[in-house]
Amino acid sequence: MSDLRSIPAELLARYDSAGPRYTSYPTAVEFREDFQEPDYLRALERADACGTAPLSVYTHLPFCERRCAFCGCHSFATTRKEVAEPYLEHLLAEIDLVAERLPHRRKVAQFHLGGGTPTYFSPSQLDRLVSGFARPFEFLPNAELAVEVDPRVTSEAHLDTLARLGFNRISLGVQDFSPEVQQAIGRRQTREQTTILVARARQHGFAGINFDLVYGLPAQRPEAFAETLAETVALRPDRVAVYSFAYLPMVRSNQKLIDVRAVPDRDTKFQLLAMAREAFLAAGYQAIGMDHFALPSDELAVAQRQGRLSRNFMGYTVNPGDDTLGFGVSAIGDVRGALVQNEKKLAPYYRMLDSGQLPVQRGYARSLDDEIRRDAILSLMCNFTVSRATLEAKYGIVFADYFRETLAKLAPFEKDGMCRLDEQGLHAIGLGQIFVRNLAMCFDAYLTPRQQLGRPVFSRTV
Repeated sequence: MSDLRSIPAELLARYDSAGPRYTSYPTAVEFREDFQEPDYLRALERADACGTAPLSVYTHLPFCERRCAFCGCHSFATTRKEVAEPYLEHLLAEIDLVAERLPHRRKVAQFHLGGGTPTYFSPSQLDRLVSGFARPFEFLPNAELAVEVDPRVTSEAHLDTLARLGFNRISLGVQDFSPEVQQAIGRRQTREQTTILVARARQHGFAGINFDLVYGLPAQRPEAFAETLAETVALRPDRVAVYSFAYLPMVRSNQKLIDVRAVPDRDTKFQLLAMAREAFLAAGYQAIGMDHFALPSDELAVAQRQGRLSRNFMGYTVNPGDDTLGFGVSAIGDVRGALVQNEKKLAPYYRMLDSGQLPVQRGYARSLDDEIRRDAILSLMCNFTVSRATLEAKYGIVFADYFRETLAKLAPFEKDGMCRLDEQGLHAIGLGQIFVRNLAMCFDAYLTPRQQLGRPVFSRTV
């Protein structure tokens, strides 16, 4: 791929648009309030009929001691640690309710604790959660157990407990090492805190260490960001996610604390991305999807080289289950064509579980067209290709006819050298691998009406 810093400003302006990250298709903005518990129960019944096919599981632990100004996650900020106990009790009740509906479907290939800050919970509470989950469900021998941690609140006892419970991947929120940026986003995290936690995680035998960096944050400057990249490379995490800052103050009220004048402009933001790509590729990392990097020996890198990389609500992954269960407030599951989201507020989440009801707030039942487009989008986002033969064989369609409108939308991208269409299908090439979201948007049957509404629901692709 050519030097990203040499990309003309005119080209950046043309492709700088709002668009989804496609952790699901259709995206969450299409979820419907009339999708309720009975719909989820029917999906679980269909899932249980699939024998012993493994599951993926995401569990949301929503509490933080303090919410960062940049954060886009669903979280509750409080220093009152006693809130964790009733949440844990209700979470275990939800797990048991779902397990009752899956008597033949209990094996788990992927288990992820996200937040919020999972290590807001005490080591003993995390032990109770995972042990409680493992009573009705069974982790496969090669299962991926991953946890997101905040280096500021994660103790040696946390790592001891997580390692004993079988966790093998740990993801550290870093964002940026610059004190100036940290002050601008309300997150003070020293280099020493991160360095110490990395060393301790390795001592505890974690097979995979991931850093989350963010580019486009307020007060972020190329000179200081270069130092963050150098320090990250020196610590040698197995994986690095370099996320674009999604500045949506109309959606995320905490982002209103950010001084908009300090947010980098489009060209500077793209320069930061180019710097990250150059730094990690020069350090021997392999580019994964649109915004991840992994050491060549890492499972993600191997899977991408073999064309079997996948993607779900937990991000890029190697061994996802056929269905994804979501537990906790706001968690989203994907079960037999049904996208299911839990209640986002604690009170109704608790109330529904107290009455023995699954806490479904909304969801979406995919159509056949949704399934076809989902397969195309996920393949493009993961492996930079859409196979004509695979889709035709699986769904009995004629690729050129079915995607006639999509191919017309892709024509300008092909002219700009961002993709190639041939007998095998569609291939993202060159700059198209950076703007793969833009290519995927051409397959999205819902996006144009959503854009016409003018609502700020998606982040910018630059």
